[in-house]
Amino acid sequence: MPQSSTQLHAPTTQADLAHLRSSVTVRRYMIDDPVAAITRLLHRAYAPQAAMGLSPLAGRQDEKTTLGRVLASECFLATLPGLNDRDHIVGVILFNEHERVAFPEFFLRPGIAHFAMFGVDPASQGLGVGRLLLDHCEQHARDTGFSELALSMAEPDTRLRDYYDTRGYRFIEHWQWPYTNYTSCILSKGVA
Repeated sequence: MPQSSTQLHAPTTQADLAHLRSSVTVRRYMIDDPVAAITRLLHRAYAPQAAMGLSPLAGRQDEKTTLGRVLASECFLATLPGLNDRDHIVGVILFNEHERVAFPEFFLRPGIAHFAMFGVDPASQGLGVGRLLLDHCEQHARDTGFSELALSMAEPDTRLRDYYDTRGYRFIEHWQWPYTNYTSCILSKGVA
């Protein structure tokens, strides 16, 4: 069944909001999860960067690229209970994605994990979905023996940079991916 952001209804009371927040779960990607729904979610999540004139891969990739990236990493999904016992995917994050392009030197250091393709459906923002996904990823890095968790983000997106700053991430270096039209910041945080 196709998913859309219209399946979620805005909570009308604080109790509704609390119930919705408590219903979000984080789990690994499963082979029957709908890649088309994940791709559409990413396009919606990265639309603000596209509106800034940026061209992030996750905001324009096709389903084949999404599937390739999911399979070349450990992919975690944030879900809400959906119709017909089918989870409604509201967020996604990749842990230690392997790409066929050059990586920032910092990503290759021993003890450094990284995350990518982090997105939350705009209809679910404000529910703590991003916090849950990032908390899960940070804990997974700790559990698998990494001392740092790094990321790459679009430098012009100052609102996103502020979010990572509040989470304790620090600037490491600049990086230029071959498939984006902007300079990226490599940020990292100790997780040991």
